[in-house]
Amino acid sequence: MGGDGLAVRRERTARGARPVRVLALHGLAASATAWAAFGEHASDDVELWTAELPWGVGGPTSWSHRGDPAEWIGRALAAVPGGADVLVAHSFSAVLAVEHLARAPRAVRPRALVAVSPFHRRDPADFRWDDAGHYLGIFQEVFEEALGAASARRLSARTRRDMALLVRDRVGPYGWRRFWESYLRSPFVDLGGLDLPVLAVAGEHDRFAPPREAALLAAALPRARFELLQDCGHFPMTEQPRAFADAVHRLIAAAATPPSAAPTRAS
Repeated sequence: MGGDGLAVRRERTARGARPVRVLALHGLAASATAWAAFGEHASDDVELWTAELPWGVGGPTSWSHRGDPAEWIGRALAAVPGGADVLVAHSFSAVLAVEHLARAPRAVRPRALVAVSPFHRRDPADFRWDDAGHYLGIFQEVFEEALGAASARRLSARTRRDMALLVRDRVGPYGWRRFWESYLRSPFVDLGGLDLPVLAVAGEHDRFAPPREAALLAAALPRARFELLQDCGHFPMTEQPRAFADAVHRLIAAAATPPSAAPTRAS
């Protein structure tokens, strides 16, 4: 990883006749290893690239003090040789990806976007004072769930909580503020011009990014659909990798069809 906290690498080559470059972006205090299971189940035509982002578990804390974090989405896309055909972004990165792509020129956008467990609200009035307290209170819990989903061995509840608190403290109040600012901005993002195919994926039992918000995001986009994965939490690509990979494959197929033939809404 470079000094700026961004490193992009190819995780697997495509085995199909028509390779599709897929760039996958992890969420807050996570890492590229979050996409390992997806890489194992992805269709043959997927050439998988991942990025280690500044807000990753080992990244520099300076990202939270200056600049616009959404700009890192563009930097990651530009770092993929030949450009990314499909962008897959999880959680915090999904919020930033939607914001970045909505204002980016069409010429530099990928062909399609997968927003995984996105935080999104349509109306500024949907936010209340107690929402901030709620997300402050559960902030370390998302890290606990991430550790449980990613660990190759079973961790005790106490060990997982202690580790999650260390992660939370490393992210710090500035990192939490960046998350909250991005979430608060979501009603103001101009989604009408983001007319590329989008898949909003949510887990049925996600306690952190409510599935209804992914559905609202899909409903507000011109060419989007919503997919709810059953028996799944905040990490669909880890908890339900086969179902998740199949959903991404369907999006890739849809992105290859003319816009007039692509579905505009989920049923």
